[in-house]
Amino acid sequence: MSIIKLKKLDHFDTKFPLPAYETKDAAGADLRASLENADQLIIKAGQRVLVPTGLAFEISPGFEVQVRPRSGLSLKTNLLVVNSPGTIDADYRGEVKIILGNFGDEDIVINHGDRIAQMVLAPITQATFEIVGELTDTDRGTGGFGSTGVK
Repeated sequence: MSIIKLKKLDHFDTKFPLPAYETKDAAGADLRASLENADQLIIKAGQRVLVPTGLAFEISPGFEVQVRPRSGLSLKTNLLVVNSPGTIDADYRGEVKIILGNFGDEDIVINHGDRIAQMVLAPITQATFEIVGELTDTDRGTGGFGSTGVK
């Protein structure tokens, strides 16, 4: 099992558990809003905000943490993790913040301690880029954006 080192920042609420997997075979561990002054954050309709978690990570080289929406939050509200999946690189040491967007018509309140996203540890492979004059042909070719149909 891989280890992610966590640093609790000054505004991390020590009453909160660390990110945790809610079931034995869960892929994602939940992240909570850790708001300064243990307050609320109102996300206005159409607004995007950075929600602090109060944590910084040290991720092993060769891995990333992907930040993804929690399915229940996406289903039951108009909140989405805007850059899903967001990437936390192994060399980033700043606070993990979640970009949430309110795609509804009404304001949504995020409370201190709300589970707002999930994180998934994933291996990465870096590529070498090579300029070529032609690419190999495929049956699909340049077709995209619905070119394979709906059914």
